Amino acid sequence: MSQTKIVKQLQAQFITPETFKPYGQVIYASQDGKPFDADDAQLVLQNGIPRFYIMHLVAKGRKFHKITRHLKCTQCLGSLEGKEWFMGVAAPTDSLKPRLEDITAFRIPGNCFIKLEVGTWHAGPYFDHDFVDFYNLELSDTNINDHDTCDLLTTYNVEFEIV
Repeated sequence: MSQTKIVKQLQAQFITPETFKPYGQVIYASQDGKPFDADDAQLVLQNGIPRFYIMHLVAKGRKFHKITRHLKCTQCLGSLEGKEWFMGVAAPTDSLKPRLEDITAFRIPGNCFIKLEVGTWHAGPYFDHDFVDFYNLELSDTNINDHDTCDLLTTYNVEFEIV
């Protein structure tokens, strides 16, 4: 007898540096020539060849049942053209899966980018536009050798929807 999957709604909160701190950093524009400080992205990219690229994503709704983490590097994501987007996240854990109650969602405006801490669980980006181009900074082999994914349907019989 198969169980009916549970769809849990996650209310997306507007991202701020304070609310996003357990998961990483929010980076906004700064004056050219400003000395490097704690407000700048604190990157971990020494475990391979950094890769900075633009990824083209088409709308896929706001539901997810898989959440991923990278244990060898930080990851930076931001939308081009000022488009708003959403991300599901959970703080880094030593476990092979995040706790359901730790998964939250953020609404991210198009005037900043996020840096995910090493090990931060994440699902997305999600958005309401037909497509969004995102810049992405990670390692050249992140999606091959550093892609630890938890299937929330298999593990917990749960799917999330960002609202």
